[in-house]
Amino acid sequence: MPEGHTIHRLAQDYAAAFTGGATRVTSPQGKFTDAAALLDGTELTTAEAHGKHLFLRFGPEPVGDWIHIHLGLFGKVAFGPAPAPPPTDTVRLRLANDTTYVDLRGPTTCALITDAEKQAVHDRLGPDPLRTDADPSAAYRRICRSRTTIAALLMDQKVIAGVGNVYRAEVLFRHTIDPYRPGRDITPGEWEAMWADLVELMREGVRNNRIDTVRPEHTPEAMGRPPRVDDHGGEVYVYRRATLPCHICGGEIRTAGLAARNLFWCPTCQQN
Repeated sequence: MPEGHTIHRLAQDYAAAFTGGATRVTSPQGKFTDAAALLDGTELTTAEAHGKHLFLRFGPEPVGDWIHIHLGLFGKVAFGPAPAPPPTDTVRLRLANDTTYVDLRGPTTCALITDAEKQAVHDRLGPDPLRTDADPSAAYRRICRSRTTIAALLMDQKVIAGVGNVYRAEVLFRHTIDPYRPGRDITPGEWEAMWADLVELMREGVRNNRIDTVRPEHTPEAMGRPPRVDDHGGEVYVYRRATLPCHICGGEIRTAGLAARNLFWCPTCQQN
């Protein structure tokens, strides 16, 4: 499932391609046909993200309609230059204009919603490190009262929105925190440092459209080691590096199931 930086990058890409003119909106698959017909020929005026949820507004405020998209595990978005080729019957939603088209396939959610319904989605999500309206203290109020592990809490979108398995593993490593520590044992200072780190790491993820979490002194060039070869891409400390040596201590990276995903950590470095 894409992490939050990917959805914020998609919001930027949609806005860059489709604001400022009429947009052709279709649903070749047929599951979004009625809503597409309502929006066809209107203008995309706003594209925003909250965590892993993408919102596209068509028409002016306050009367515009929102498309709510959640990619889930299987959703894919593909941009291309005009003219758009004939769509396949797997395309749930196609936007097109004279310069660009974008196809959405396999999302968990693709629905036309009202402002009130959109607000309800925001209300059930935790603060997003990539949003200017985020309140990190709201997340900490839930964390500091919980006996749940900090690793599980970081994946709970009601606690903090947008953090996925990669950022979860990497931010805990960067702050030498044992992933099995209960949330209530995380100090305010530790949380503030992790939040600030997530903000910077995820902003960089939006800029570069990939996740890189190693500090300059631990890059392949600095350490004289080969670059990571993985379809995830990016240089990381522990994510998907189980059984490999830690870049810092040389010990073996571990993995275990936690919160329905594979957790990765270094038991030597992460003892706090």
